[in-house]
Amino acid sequence: MHGHHAAVAKATAHEAKVSQIDLPKDNKKSKSDLAADEDKNAPTKNGDSKSYDWKKSSENKPYPDPKLYPNLTLRVSITDQRVYVMDGTKKLYTMHASTGSKKSPTPTGTFHIQRERGKFFYNAQSKEGAKYYVSFKDHGIYLFHTVPTDQNGKYIPEEAEQLGKEANSHGCVRLAVPDAKWIYYHVTEGTKVEIH
Repeated sequence: MHGHHAAVAKATAHEAKVSQIDLPKDNKKSKSDLAADEDKNAPTKNGDSKSYDWKKSSENKPYPDPKLYPNLTLRVSITDQRVYVMDGTKKLYTMHASTGSKKSPTPTGTFHIQRERGKFFYNAQSKEGAKYYVSFKDHGIYLFHTVPTDQNGKYIPEEAEQLGKEANSHGCVRLAVPDAKWIYYHVTEGTKVEIH
């Protein structure tokens, strides 16, 4: 994705933390519900077909504290459409992601988080922007960032709903809003990024 050197817009207000949803105690489901669940979870070539809430953290648990894990690595799986926050071989957290499409694939290999990061950019060429971006290659070209926004910083639902199931970015790694925000605020320059 080119042209990320656009002026960073004014910082957006912090979004309120998402409260956990209490599941009803009576968790019985009808046969049709179960069939629908099975169908929703059927894996596809890229990730799976289930829809994920891009406004919420990918997991119902706290994010890891990078200070406790000096060897923290972000491992991006193009096959799974996931970002795994790793400490050695231990999986600390799993994020739903959308990587580059066939026309503009996400580069594979080992990279490191670079100094370029910001709260918002807009690319007039692709008519898409994103929030909470952090560069991992080519200093502002390949980024971790939220699901896409329009030029006014409003998220684009039909793009966001592909999160975790469709490789449809311009080469960057799209994430749920809180996941991208966590990387922006907590993952430091020099952190290893492995993409395969």
